[in-house]
Amino acid sequence: MSNSAVIDVRGITKRYGDKVVVDHFDITVPRGAIYGFLGPNGSGKTTTIRMLCGLLLADAGQGTCLGFDVRSQASQIKEQVGYMTQKFSLYEDLSIRENLNFVARMYGVNRRKERVTAALADLGLADRAGQLAGTLSGGWKQRLALAACLIHDPQLLLLDEPTAGVDPKARRDFWDEIRRLSKAGVTVLVSTHYMDEAIQCDFITYIAYGKKLIDGPATEIPSLVGLSTWRAEGAELAALELELAGQPGVEQVARFGSSLHVSGTDADRLEATVRRFEATGKQRWSRQPAGLEEAFIYLMAGAQDNFSRDTA
Repeated sequence: MSNSAVIDVRGITKRYGDKVVVDHFDITVPRGAIYGFLGPNGSGKTTTIRMLCGLLLADAGQGTCLGFDVRSQASQIKEQVGYMTQKFSLYEDLSIRENLNFVARMYGVNRRKERVTAALADLGLADRAGQLAGTLSGGWKQRLALAACLIHDPQLLLLDEPTAGVDPKARRDFWDEIRRLSKAGVTVLVSTHYMDEAIQCDFITYIAYGKKLIDGPATEIPSLVGLSTWRAEGAELAALELELAGQPGVEQVARFGSSLHVSGTDADRLEATVRRFEATGKQRWSRQPAGLEEAFIYLMAGAQDNFSRDTA
């Protein structure tokens, strides 16, 4: 598998009126990678994805997707990309097979009937081939949408929050398929809000309000942020959370189930505070590696909304 970049763009920018929705965004996606795209609602993820695949023209910036210029060769990019939108976008009054046949015709797929039959089998849809798309549950609509994305054998999949609103089993099955595709050499750029999905990505970019905050290998993001984290368990956690606010070294306190995760970028000051609270004996404290969710919360806390009134 080649290590060449499938997506390589610099300074890509999109404005609507006087608001900058995507602000000089850079991204490099290696071939065959699963690349996670994380950020809150309204952060510019969907706009960026649409610029990358040729559906939206950037106002500034340059770069390539699949070797084609993102600003001047949009039609060539669209022919080789599978794009799965947030909202189910196939025809609900057509059957599963009819939808796949329509998409295959649109892409000029050779041996269309054979390819549609294979797609039905690959995604476990064969037994439901005659069912109207509008009668499917969220998980089955997701499978159909993915099958439609793959019908023309794209080199790149762009998946915009593809598992939103589906049950955990459907999410797990979906990610099993994504990993299989990645092993076969398909490059995947996926936006998600789920940290358990993000950790399955090879690389991650955090974007907030149009600006990239950080990117890198998924396993290295917390260390790149520089967070030190302690876990507190036991009684009176609500009171502890209030007491910790503003203490030396404490920059973030987040509830995770029956524990608190206390984080900061000054490890020594944070440990001194933890030892002081530990001495009371009310909670059990343990040091733990910072995770993607702690990093996400920390980065979002420092990001400025580009649509707020205070933004210049």
